[in-house]
Amino acid sequence: MTPSSEAGAPARGAGLAHVTDLDLDRLEEIWGRAPRHVPAGRVPAPFAHRLTTADVDDLLSRRGLRTPFLRVARDGRTLDGSEFTLGGGVGAAIRDQVDDTALLRLFGEGHTLVLQGLHRTHPPVIDLAQALAADLGHPVQANAYVTPPSSRGFAAHYDVHDVFVLQTAGEKTWRLHRPVHPWPLRDQPWQDRAAEVAAAAAGPPDLEVTLRPGDALYVPRGWLHAATALGGVSTHLTLGVHVWNRHHLAEGLLDVAGRAVAGQEGLRAPLRAGVDVTEPRELVADVAAVREALVEALADVDAGAIAEFLAGRQRSAQRPAPVAPVATTGAAASPAGTLRVRDHLAATLESDDSGTTLRSRAGRLPLDEGEAPAVRAWLAGGESDVADLGEDLARRLLLAGVGVPGPTTRA
Repeated sequence: MTPSSEAGAPARGAGLAHVTDLDLDRLEEIWGRAPRHVPAGRVPAPFAHRLTTADVDDLLSRRGLRTPFLRVARDGRTLDGSEFTLGGGVGAAIRDQVDDTALLRLFGEGHTLVLQGLHRTHPPVIDLAQALAADLGHPVQANAYVTPPSSRGFAAHYDVHDVFVLQTAGEKTWRLHRPVHPWPLRDQPWQDRAAEVAAAAAGPPDLEVTLRPGDALYVPRGWLHAATALGGVSTHLTLGVHVWNRHHLAEGLLDVAGRAVAGQEGLRAPLRAGVDVTEPRELVADVAAVREALVEALADVDAGAIAEFLAGRQRSAQRPAPVAPVATTGAAASPAGTLRVRDHLAATLESDDSGTTLRSRAGRLPLDEGEAPAVRAWLAGGESDVADLGEDLARRLLLAGVGVPGPTTRA
């Protein structure tokens, strides 16, 4: 198996420098434990250009956004999409496209606009989110919150993912309180503990800070937070980090062990005729037998099996870097020059009795006999001459979406 670090994962650091002044080792000291405010002058790489006010207006008025990519909220209430969407008119009569006129009215009334999924719709943010995910090893999403003067879009709450807040315009005061439920899982939202959250948020904040353009703030999952815009319009970009955690390892252990015990004939046998599976007393002996089998199977599961289980989830959690379908098809007609590995591909070579397959976020590509060494060298180096790969293999790599055209000649 080829490590993902050798298969379309750019060098680390390009994303982290936009969100904190810490390197990975120093970030680990607070990771998931404590918030951190970084003033603009200490953020190594500026980020404000990645989402300007003009970008926001362009996305809201000219890009035909649909409701999954926009929420509108005020004082904790999220509006139904029908309150700010219309059809697109002749030739584009999709009913759930955002209506910029309605948004103008709602924003003027004090509603916050939430641009969702910017890691899929806005190129500068796509690049940043993918670079940060490569740095951290955890999937990253991106939203933006555009808040009118002196308004608050959401009441105090916690997120089930870590967040890097990047203030791009205006000012906003954040009030943070310690968790009422540390490190919540995705199925443990704050609404399940609304009373505890409200009570904790009523007390003095553990951190209160006003973010100004260029400032960054790290908020670990579970930390309560609420923000209020000051003076003018405030825009901040949030990079949500959906952290891998030990509960994911537990899921992997149970999955691998469950598939192992499926090979045991005794566990595949039917329960007795007339059994009442709602009566605990009738299941005591069967549960004991299954528990014993699972404990034995769990003891045999190693880290390699868990890594293999998580590999598929890791690939599906992020997309590879954008590819140009039309231009790439044109290049595949007559490959020349060099061929680069598509960024953020997360590619591996997998071999079994049937042959070798290149598996990645772009899908599966079976390789012909003898092609694996050239592809392995290509993945490790990140780029190869088409002459070294051969035109037929280069064409297949391009059309499979795993390779992208490089310079015509090498520098």
